[in-house]
Amino acid sequence: MKLKSLAFRLFATSAAWVLLVLPIAGIIIYQLYRDDLQTSFDARLEKLVNSIAVDSMGSGSDPIAPKNRYEPLFEDPSSGWYWQIKPVEGDSAPTLRSVSLGDTSIELPIKHDIKPDGNGARWMNSTGPAGEGIRMVEVIDSPLPMGQGQRYSIIVAGPIDWLESRLANFLTRLAIALFLTGVGLVTVTLFQVRFGLLPLRRIEQALSDIRSGRAVKLDGELPAEIEPLQVELNALLASNQEIIDRARTQVGNLAHALKTPLAVITNEAREDRSALGTKVAEQAEIMRDQVNHYLDRARVAAGAGVIGRSTPVKPVLEPLKRALERIHRERNISITVDCPADIRFAGERQDLEEILGNICDNACKWAKENVSITVSASTSRRPPGRLAILIDDDGPGLSDDQRARIGKRGVRLDETKPGSGLGLSIVTDLVQSYRGRLDLAKSDLGGLRVQLDLPAA
Repeated sequence: MKLKSLAFRLFATSAAWVLLVLPIAGIIIYQLYRDDLQTSFDARLEKLVNSIAVDSMGSGSDPIAPKNRYEPLFEDPSSGWYWQIKPVEGDSAPTLRSVSLGDTSIELPIKHDIKPDGNGARWMNSTGPAGEGIRMVEVIDSPLPMGQGQRYSIIVAGPIDWLESRLANFLTRLAIALFLTGVGLVTVTLFQVRFGLLPLRRIEQALSDIRSGRAVKLDGELPAEIEPLQVELNALLASNQEIIDRARTQVGNLAHALKTPLAVITNEAREDRSALGTKVAEQAEIMRDQVNHYLDRARVAAGAGVIGRSTPVKPVLEPLKRALERIHRERNISITVDCPADIRFAGERQDLEEILGNICDNACKWAKENVSITVSASTSRRPPGRLAILIDDDGPGLSDDQRARIGKRGVRLDETKPGSGLGLSIVTDLVQSYRGRLDLAKSDLGGLRVQLDLPAA
């Protein structure tokens, strides 16, 4: 998944949202649970202290030990669960304690000037006899009507560790649950992004097939959101093909319209044996060559870059190799071809034949024994792939100055070789029509290397 891709943006946005929301939700849930557990813990302490107050202050002038202790841990020494009944003023009255408290006492919240709540209870966190943290609740009561006897502080305490341990356990389970939820959501998001963008991948493959000539339009059933894009693309392809067909028709009409008058002029001039007739025939031949050349360029320009035009390269090279070896069999020219079978040229077959035919024929004319043709292609779709064709010979080669002059129209470096000097110029025009490049360099075989860069299908 690439950083600049739409899939990464969707996935990263969703993942960031999950990573932001889940911790916030966890904090809120933890705080709510903490408050609820604290309220429940305090309610339990308050219930115990009220029950003990009722049992101990039932009758007489002195408190009595409650018959029902309500909590078994009150009998377990240093358990953290304690109750205590102690006079508020003076020490003349007896102090009652739970077994768990032993001979020690708990400090009174009323002595710390803690204000009572709406129910008359005072709350305080303190330290127990074993040094543990405890939370206590205190109510003030008396066996006799208020104002007529000794007031007593009735305290029930519970361990803070009991509260904290349950919070810690809940936090652990909550963290595990939220982590698994986050992993699940991120996984589902990744699947959702992949599945949701799958039609775009199908469009990418379909467009690649159209560009390489394996298809002529965008077929297949697509989601309703993308279907208008499919319709518009197919309409664009159809319109593009109509424009190309009209251009080719016009070029063909122009060719017929010019060739017939030129043929008439040439024939008439040839019958005239005068100097004027000879000159007219000569110029008419030049005009015919120029007309053919520029009509061919117009045809190539109309077809170059057209979506869906593709030609396999190897089926073009193999017949060319056999033909050139037969033509130059007296010189024992050997041509080697290294071209994978699946490489395709994004253009017309006859244009590729003309490009390779001119260059390979020229290489055979100058070679001593060997000509090598190597073809490779890039596999990238963005941007579209390119063909790299290297044609080497073991001939005398060219100097830097000669390589600079060789592409000019009609320039020939050796008049002993047959030809008009237009071949490489025509090849250059064709290559440029396909937005390619042609470079000349020194070959590893010792002669000339022609490097072609052309669009790949």
